Amino acid sequence: MVATKHVKATVPRVGARTVNVYNIQGEAKSQIELPAVFNEEFRPDLIRRAVTIARANRRQVYGPKPGAGMRHAVSWPGKGRGMARTPRTHHGSGKGAQSPNTPGGRRAHPPTVETIWSKSMNHKERRLARRSALAACADVETVRARGHIFKDGITLPIVAENDFEDLPKIVDDKYQKTNSVPQYVKETALILELMGVSSDVERAQDGTHVRAGRGKMRGRRYRTPKSLLVVVSNRSTIERCFRNMPGVEIATPRELNLEMLAPGGDPGRLMVISKKALEALKGVA
Repeated sequence: MVATKHVKATVPRVGARTVNVYNIQGEAKSQIELPAVFNEEFRPDLIRRAVTIARANRRQVYGPKPGAGMRHAVSWPGKGRGMARTPRTHHGSGKGAQSPNTPGGRRAHPPTVETIWSKSMNHKERRLARRSALAACADVETVRARGHIFKDGITLPIVAENDFEDLPKIVDDKYQKTNSVPQYVKETALILELMGVSSDVERAQDGTHVRAGRGKMRGRRYRTPKSLLVVVSNRSTIERCFRNMPGVEIATPRELNLEMLAPGGDPGRLMVISKKALEALKGVA
């Protein structure tokens, strides 16, 4: 019996989407077909569960110090005196201490370091959630529902030509003619305005506010809404252009995770991706 060579059949893609490719002047120069990952089924339930699990697995165990609230010399005089059975300090004032119902006393039911905060999720479900979050970035209605602001008529995700990754060099060449210090963020803001997404950065800037609660005293004073997600093939070359923009995150295709694509579990992040980085997403599983 002669062995036959197995030939893999090529199946044409069904429902492949095409989007515009914009230059740094905001003009649509060509079109490109989106990778198959952007045709994934929208699963907001899996996306939210995956983000919740990722945040839970990042939590650290914590609990009060063993002696917290117990550093008092206290006693109780006993029954028959018509007073509550609350331990009282020894310095004669009769002030209650140590008990949970007294100021400065121990906590009644404190968190324990033995508590396990981590959660688990199937690998296939996590991958499906990531693909679904990527696909949500290409849906105009989902992106608008998340609160992002962008110009009407542009295609999502916003695909930029490869010279978008060379913004620092373009700015350097421009300011070298006038022999002045390059202003990377200022020039990048003008480019984002031409591309029709500068209003979303302004939304994040206007929405920055002082955090409520004790977080403001622990290095997290301000809370800023999420704005653009810039995806490039090499983050180090373009990072200086977006460093001071509120709410803007920069990532490479390998660094993309669910908390970037769907912050807080809400899918539909406004994405600006270079053509080179989009090609790298073709093999995403």
